[in-house]
Amino acid sequence: MKIQLYLNGRRIEGEVKSDTMLLDFVREQGMKSVKRGCDTGNCGLCTVWLNDKPVLSCSTLAVRASNAHVTTLEGVEEEAAEFSRFLAEEGADQCGFCSPGLIMAVLALKRENAHPTELEIKEYLSGNLCRCTGYQSQWRALKKYFGVEEEA
Repeated sequence: MKIQLYLNGRRIEGEVKSDTMLLDFVREQGMKSVKRGCDTGNCGLCTVWLNDKPVLSCSTLAVRASNAHVTTLEGVEEEAAEFSRFLAEEGADQCGFCSPGLIMAVLALKRENAHPTELEIKEYLSGNLCRCTGYQSQWRALKKYFGVEEEA
């Protein structure tokens, strides 16, 4: 079946099978930041925005994005670069495999809530997994990025 959508602001059309996942479709369009991690919606590596809301593209059918706006990391590079600097400064960019999904989730949170509490950050990002940092360096970067003060 044919679908039409806006991918990072550019109108595109494509042929998909009824069971094609959004992850596969956007990768076919050259968006290599979208990673395959678990195929079960548990790791966050495949996070993209569908109409400005984060979704897990490994468990979202491509046809669901028809006539919608899909944003990948390639579509928010300037915003992403700002947060990436915080990750680098805290040593949280070790292998970088999880970074695109994490960054998409962080930027979505910032758009929804520019001044979240520690708890709100933890709840919002709870599905983003990283296998190499141990999360402490990511946590320091997140708190600095959002300007979260140390809680007593």
